[in-house]
Amino acid sequence: MWVRSPGLMALGMIPAVIAGLILVGITILVWINFGTLLDFLTGFADDWDESARAAARLTVGVLVAGASLVLWVVLFTTLTLLIGDPFYEKISERVEQSCGGVPVQVEESWARSLGRSLVDSVRLVLKAALLGIILFPLGFIPLIGQTVVPVLGALVGGWFLVVELTGMTFSRRGIRLPQRRRILASRRAFSVGFGATIFVLFLIPFGAVIITPAAVAGATQLTRELLGENSRPLPRMGSGA
Repeated sequence: MWVRSPGLMALGMIPAVIAGLILVGITILVWINFGTLLDFLTGFADDWDESARAAARLTVGVLVAGASLVLWVVLFTTLTLLIGDPFYEKISERVEQSCGGVPVQVEESWARSLGRSLVDSVRLVLKAALLGIILFPLGFIPLIGQTVVPVLGALVGGWFLVVELTGMTFSRRGIRLPQRRRILASRRAFSVGFGATIFVLFLIPFGAVIITPAAVAGATQLTRELLGENSRPLPRMGSGA
């Protein structure tokens, strides 16, 4: 897509920059007020003795930190896709057209599509936060925490990313979130492998900004592959037969 539509792909980086700046600002704000946040979250322990209260604050702090990494990546993707919906929709449509088009496209009003996308995204973000909380404490287990847990984090984060990134392509065919998950799960290794690769690339500084447009294009091709449609760009007419 960078070769076929470089201008459109470059425009697709703008929403990623905006989403990144918003999340950096939120991260700084949370870090500055982390002590106050812990006080609020551990208010139930105010009447406990000092050692028990300190243990409660440490536990809650670890859980909050644990949710942050996977949550940050999934939230970045969700926010970027919402901000840049017109750009990414156009990128996805270009990929569809280059591969032969959509067999049967389901029309949906913008307001209804946005509302459904918001609900689906909130569900994914909450699940990502929950799994982040579960995985982070495991990182303190010797050996396992330095080997198995990072891999699990990338795989779990990758699953949420591929579910989110393929949303617009599935929606174009009238396929909703529950069925989308089932289709992706039918070739779970393929789907998670794609998502985990994107997840790792998103952790590289500025990687998310550069990769997001290509990730949307790749997710469109992945969806077509899973649905048994042609997923490779067709030769252009008059391209040198």
